[in-house]
Amino acid sequence: MTFDRSLKIAPSILAADFANFGAEIEAVEAQGADWIHVDVMDGHFVPNISFGATTCAAIRPHIKTVMDVHLMIAPVDPYIDAFADAGADILTAHVEAGPHIHRTLQAIRGAGMKAGVALNPGTPAQMIEHLLDLTDLVCVMTVNPGFGGQKFIDMTAKVRELRKMIGDRPIHIEIDGGVDPTTAPLVVEAGADILVAGSAVFKGGSVTNPAPYGANIRAIRTACA
Repeated sequence: MTFDRSLKIAPSILAADFANFGAEIEAVEAQGADWIHVDVMDGHFVPNISFGATTCAAIRPHIKTVMDVHLMIAPVDPYIDAFADAGADILTAHVEAGPHIHRTLQAIRGAGMKAGVALNPGTPAQMIEHLLDLTDLVCVMTVNPGFGGQKFIDMTAKVRELRKMIGDRPIHIEIDGGVDPTTAPLVVEAGADILVAGSAVFKGGSVTNPAPYGANIRAIRTACA
C-alpha cells in the first residue's frame, strides 16, 4: 500500500446485508468504495457482538481494495495473528483496550499489517502522541463504539490537533461514526482523509439494486470537495 492522503470512502459492512457479504462488498467496490471497513465487536469492550477473523477470511477473496479491520475487542494481542492470517491490510486497536498499546502496535506491524490506533470520543489526542512512530492510521471515533447508525459527535478539534501532531508523517486520519454528507466536510476540513460510513452508504440500495450505493458515496465525496 503506497501512502496517499487523498480522500477515501470506506463503507462499513456492519450496515450491509449479513447474508450477502461477498456480493455486497463486490457491489459497493464497483460503485466507488476505496476501502472496505470491517467492525469486529466482542460484546465485552463494546456492547454488541459482530464477527471475527473467520468472517474476515471468508470475505477477503471478495475485497479488491483494502481490508481495513477495526478491532473493538479486549484483549487484542491474542488475536493479531488470526487477523493477519485472514488477510487484513490494516488492523486497528483501541488505545483504551489494554495497558500495553505500544506492544500491540509493534505486534500488528510485526505480523505484516499496517497498524491503526483508535480513540473513543472521551479520549484525548495526547494519549497517542508517543505512539505515532508505530502508527499508520489514527481512527477518531465520532460515536461511542458498539452500535451502527448513531448520531455524530463533533470531534473536529481533536482531528485538528492530531493533524498538527502528525505533521508530515505518513499517517492516515480516519473518522468512524455518523459520517454523512453533512458531517463529512467538517472532519475533512480539519484534516481527516479516510471516512468510514455505514448506513450513509448502504441506505436505499441492495445487491440487486446497487446504484444507490454509488450515489451515496458520490454525495459524501462531493460534499467534501
